[in-house]
Formats: sequence, C-alpha cells, structure tokens
Amino acid sequence: MQISLDTKLGALPKQPGVYQFKDSSGLIIYIGKARVLRNRVRSYFQKTNDGRYQYELLVSRIADVEVITTDTELEALILESTLIQKHKPRFNVDLKDDKSFPYLRVTNEEFPKVFLTRKPVMDGSKYFGPFSDLRYLKGLLHVLRGMLKIRSCNLPLTEAGISAGKFKDCLEYQIRRCNAPCVGRESREEYDKHVKDFIDVIKGRDADIISRLREEMREHAEHQRFEQAAQLRDWLSAVAGLTQKQKVISADPINRDICGLAIEDADGFLVFMQIRAGRMMGRVHYRLRHLKDRALPEILESALQQYYSSAVTIPDELVLPFAPDNLDLLTRWLKNIVGSKVEIIIPARGEKVQMADLAHRNAELLLGEYKIAKQQKSRIPAAVKEIQSRLGLPKLPRTIAGFDISTLQGIDKVASMVVFKNGRPVRSEYRKFKIKTVEGQDDFASMHEVIYRRFSRLQREGALFPDLVLIDGGKGQLAAGVSALKKLDIHDQPILGLAKRIEEIYLPGEDTPHNLPRTSSGLKLLQQLRDEAHRFAITYHRSLRKKSTMQSQLEDIPGIGPARRKALLAHFKSMQRLTSASLQELEEVPGLSSKTAGQVRDYFQSKTSTGS
Repeated sequence: MQISLDTKLGALPKQPGVYQFKDSSGLIIYIGKARVLRNRVRSYFQKTNDGRYQYELLVSRIADVEVITTDTELEALILESTLIQKHKPRFNVDLKDDKSFPYLRVTNEEFPKVFLTRKPVMDGSKYFGPFSDLRYLKGLLHVLRGMLKIRSCNLPLTEAGISAGKFKDCLEYQIRRCNAPCVGRESREEYDKHVKDFIDVIKGRDADIISRLREEMREHAEHQRFEQAAQLRDWLSAVAGLTQKQKVISADPINRDICGLAIEDADGFLVFMQIRAGRMMGRVHYRLRHLKDRALPEILESALQQYYSSAVTIPDELVLPFAPDNLDLLTRWLKNIVGSKVEIIIPARGEKVQMADLAHRNAELLLGEYKIAKQQKSRIPAAVKEIQSRLGLPKLPRTIAGFDISTLQGIDKVASMVVFKNGRPVRSEYRKFKIKTVEGQDDFASMHEVIYRRFSRLQREGALFPDLVLIDGGKGQLAAGVSALKKLDIHDQPILGLAKRIEEIYLPGEDTPHNLPRTSSGLKLLQQLRDEAHRFAITYHRSLRKKSTMQSQLEDIPGIGPARRKALLAHFKSMQRLTSASLQELEEVPGLSSKTAGQVRDYFQSKTSTGS
C-alpha cells in the first residue's frame, strides 16, 4: 500500500540519519543528512517562503521521502557521502571533473610495481596525487625507476615463483635500470628499501636519499667504476632538475592542501593547491554546479565531502578560506577515513593567509575563463538574465542607466549618468549634469531634477528609454526618481535604488528590500554600474571645484575679464602650468595681447616672490 507524503512526514523519527527526496517518477533528486530527521525534513514543508528559487523548485518537485536512520551524526555524514556519489542527485552540489588527474600507484604485491593511473583501484595499493603536471610526473617516474632500480615489467613476481625459476632477466637488467629480483639477484628486503626510497622522494623527503646516493657515486668513482658513477651522477642531476621546478612556498615540511573557492550564480570552481613537504606539487581543480541560492559554508562542506570521499590521499592539514557547515563533524569524518587527525585551519594572518589567497585567485581565474567561454555561446550575459530573473523585470535589462549625485556641503552640485549595454560600459553615452534648481545640499531634490531633465529630453527627442534605471541610494533617492517620472507621466519605466551600506535593492511600491546573494552576477553588475556612476560624478565634481578655484585666482589680475579668464583656463588647464608659463607661452593664448600677457606673467612672478 502506498503511504502518502503527509503520513510519512508525520511519522518521521527524531534520530540522526539521511533523507532522500524523490520526484513523481521515483527519481532521487536530493540527499541530505540531519542530526534530527524529523525537524530537518519537515522544515522543507513549512509555509514560510525564504525566497530562494532553487529551494522552492526543489520543494515543488518532492513527491516522496525516504529516510535511513543512523546511530550518530558522523555515520549519517558517511552514508550521505556514499549515496551522493552513487546517485548524483540533480539538486545536490555537483563536483564535476573537467578532466581526470593522474596518480602514482604503488601496487600491493611482494615486489611492488610503480606506474601512472587515472583510475584508482582500492585493492591495498598506495596512491600519490592527483597530479596536474603529467609531463613532470612522467619524467620523475622514469628517472626514479632507473635510479632506484624499480622494475617496470608486469611479471607476477612472488618469492615462490622466483625460487622455482619461472622468470628470466630482461634488457632493463642489462642496462642497469633493474637489479633483476625476478631471478633472485636482489632480495625482497632490498627491493622494498628501494620502493620506500621512491615513496620518500614523492613525499618530498628526499634529502637523506640524495645524500646516500651521492656517497655511492663517490665510492664508484674511487674504485674506478666510472660508468656506474656517471649514471648515478646523471640520475641525481635529473632528479634535482625536476624537484627544483616545484616551488618551495613553506619551510614547514607538513603535507597540506590549500583550498580555494570562487562562486558566481549557479557555477563555481574548487581548487586544491597541493603542498608536500613544503613544495608545491601542483594544482587540481573541479567545476561546481547546482549552486544557485546556496550559502557558501554549505557549498564548501558539500564540495569537500565529495572530493575527499573519493580521494586516495588525504593530507595532514587542510587550509580553508572560511569555516564550512559542520566543521567539527567534517574533522571527525576525515579522521575516520585516514585513522589519524587531519587539522583544518581557517587562517587569519601570516603565511597561510597568503597561500589561501593564492588558491582563491586560481579559482577566480578558472571561473573567469569559464564565464568567458559560456558567454561566447550566448549573446546575452548571464548577469543581465540574473537581474531580470531576480527582480521580476518585464524584459531583459540590456541597457541600464545609472545616476549619482556629488556635492560638498551644497557647493558645485553635479550629477552623473553612466550607461551599460549588455553588461559593458558605453562611455560615449555617459552624461554630466550641473544641478540648477536646488539650493543647499538636498540629494533627493537633486536626483528629482536630473531624472526629470534626462527623461524630458528623451521624450522631446523621441529617443528610446533605458531598460532599467539604477539610482545610487535607498528609498529616499528612489522616491525622488519615481516622482520625477510621474511628473512626466511615465509610469512603466523599470527603476530601482541600490543602497550602499548592505547592498539592498529597493523597487517602487515595495517596503521590503531585495537582498541578492553576494555570489550573484546580477548584484555584481549593479554594483559595478553604481560604482562607475559614483566615480564619474566625483571626477566631474572635482574638475568643477578645481576650475572654480582657478577662476577666483584669475579675478585678481588687472585687465583679465571673463572672456580672457576662460581663454587662459582652456589653454593651460591647470594653475601649475599657468603660473609657470613663460611670456612667449602666454602670448600664444588666443585673444591675449603682448601687454596683457606681460601683466599675467608679472602678477604670478610677484606672487611667487612674496611667497603667497
């Protein structure tokens, strides 16, 4: 008998465990864990609307729920990781490989082999990686195999088979790249020492090995075994060349992963900078999907959970950009995997902050490249679509005009208008305004004037209105802009105010502001446009103040009226150039006679000599 969803919700247990939401076809669409299943699962079906599009979409698709109880929250986390890896539900954060990264595998055999693989097999073998630089890895493997005499054959070597004489030596033995354990020329204990040396070099603990091999090289040379000495010399030189390419970024020999995360809208990138024994071994990265409306701590926890649940190596220390959800639980989970403590650090200062910044910049770079590639496939930028979707605009805001006011204690009041089309500034359409009708410092009245002037001109010229108007400010500035539009009988112009303090977006007729996620590309575009309008207004205001100061100084020069002041300002553009001008340079100013040029020069020379 089919049990209804309401009945299941009423019978949920209060134990920890995992819940699985299914759609009408029985497909698992979301998997989560909970300390108290009853509280967590029922929270999805509360009547309150939290405004998150992704959350609402998930809830609208839920037709059934299945729960699995566990004894502890840690067991729930382990089970959740396993189920997400198996089912990959569409509403869970998706950690997607852009490519598979290679590992070094040391097989679980009596005489282990060492080779590269992209598909780890959990059969007791040891794995190192993943590595991002395949060329470096191949070179290091080739040199270390020869130097440490590790076999490259696929023979199923066992001590019993070797004793029975089942195998023969090969060319690798002849060219001194292997000691032929296959025919008993090297014992298992001696071979194991070479494998241990190989692992130590890969882990960055190579100083003692290099020192020992250099001593062997000297002994060969002293006993006139020059060929063997030369071969060791070449191998040591090759190892040194390869390991020197690994950037030393820390004197601390601990193994650590530095995590970087960059998110915008529904996409993001997770980067791990791999530090082994203080050396940068490489960078691996993964694209994240299904992130819309999710909090950063939730995304980070889910991404780490997916990455380390399938990782073959886990470092001693993990450096994160901020604390994920359930930090203590995540720490216990990692310890459960490796059998020893994995320290999770969120640095606040020092060397590790710089490491975290490096990882973040790498993630930002990858996200930027991905956005460019994505935008090339679509003529409409994602940020423009995001603004329309988030704010419910009637059409795509391809053209956005941003307005700002700039003044200092009510003096030289100016306004600016900047225009963005398809998410990019169009400087040829920028405009500057001097406020003409407002006395004193009244930003609301100034905004009313500039909006009225701009749109009345567009009406007279029959020009197109922008798809969206952005006002720099909150409710007051927005109300002033709306009032100006109504005065012109314009009632359908999309307009909003962006308050700077906590980046709240106000729409006409709405008391509650819209708070877009910090990772929203739409919010970032509006911020960029607002900041550009502010910059343009400030620049214009400063130029007017500078010009005003110059004009007041020129008023004291005998024989210099408004027309000649204007000519001097236009010609020299700054007081510094004007005061240091020669008589010949002054005579080049249009409308200035030799006599007047001399008066100007004498005036500034007298000001210089008196020190005023």
